[in-house]
Amino acid sequence: MTELAEANTLELDAPRPFVSEADVEALEAELLKHPQADCPVVHRFAPGLYIRELTIPADTYVIGHKQTTHHLNIMLAGHIILTNEDGTRTELVAPQVFVGPPGRKIAYAVETVVWQNIYSTTETDVATLEATYLDKSYSWQLAQRDHQMLLSFGHPEDIADFHLAIAEYGFDADTVRRISEDPADQTPFPEGSYKVMVGPSAIEGQGLFATAPIAEGEMIAPGRINGMRTPAGRYTNHSKKPNAVAVLADNGDIHLFATCDIVGCKGGNLGDEITLDYRQALGLASRRD
Repeated sequence: MTELAEANTLELDAPRPFVSEADVEALEAELLKHPQADCPVVHRFAPGLYIRELTIPADTYVIGHKQTTHHLNIMLAGHIILTNEDGTRTELVAPQVFVGPPGRKIAYAVETVVWQNIYSTTETDVATLEATYLDKSYSWQLAQRDHQMLLSFGHPEDIADFHLAIAEYGFDADTVRRISEDPADQTPFPEGSYKVMVGPSAIEGQGLFATAPIAEGEMIAPGRINGMRTPAGRYTNHSKKPNAVAVLADNGDIHLFATCDIVGCKGGNLGDEITLDYRQALGLASRRD
């Protein structure tokens, strides 16, 4: 068995076996040309553990990234048919608990599946965890590059408004970048569950992205705790039309809340980028200080 997390997906009627690695690569490249199914990913952290929880909709065909290590798998719900690397098939009905070896699988979700991959680690940065535990194919990386190139043409107004917003507070871009990159006041997310991760942004550098749907009014993540910036405080970019707002708690911490419904992962693609209006965020930080 192997992981199904962060999978590339397309709704089809039924699976057929693909034995060779070249077959899998060719199928993945073809599937990536089509609209991707919703596949929410929730990241859960406990002492010494990272749990990557994926939901696969019913009637969905899935190609998982290649897992690099043995790890614990827990299938909490659903019914799935796996095509193994030797061409055989395994049918699983929840609940299931087992240790899976390295490798990748093709699968068909007969019923909606909730699947957890469990890793023993103290790392909390999802991008680092992915680089460690998932070997992403050339086809997927090529599709992601093309996806990012398309997105890069959609944010000139956000970039222009960013410069206007920071100028209102007496900053320039170089000063903001220097403050943002300063590690002295940065801290990881605390233990808990998160629907976000950091990834390449078409607005600026790295950004914060939804990996599962976030409802309007839902708390997205802490942005500042005990005077320290979390990844949400460090990487959330500015937008002229933001989908989040910073809220000051009674204890002085700052949390990000969704101001509209935010889309999560579709297949292997990250969901919407989480954005703020820096005018609102800087004004809140001023009141906090």
